[in-house]
Amino acid sequence: MIITNIEEVPGKKIVAHYGLVTGSTVRAKHVGRDLMAGLKNIIGGELKGYTELLEDARGQAKDRMIEQAKEMGANAIINVRFNTSSIAQGASELYIYGTAVRVE
Repeated sequence: MIITNIEEVPGKKIVAHYGLVTGSTVRAKHVGRDLMAGLKNIIGGELKGYTELLEDARGQAKDRMIEQAKEMGANAIINVRFNTSSIAQGASELYIYGTAVRVE
């Protein structure tokens, strides 16, 4: 599956347009990560626990979007964007969307 954040796939021609595909996941903070994040806020530095949490969430949401595109018969997704939103105290949704197409 070709995935791009631009409107076309360079060197390829779009031959079919299938429409919007999405993927999402909702993740909650982890108590242990919160404790370590609190310490890092005092001394500074990367919050590696949260970085890992976001990487996992992006991967899962992307996999869900790809699966939806495959079911439609697409071999590429263009105009891909990520979005996040707060769902509840300590929980956030990571949402990815794009346009499923077939390219040759």
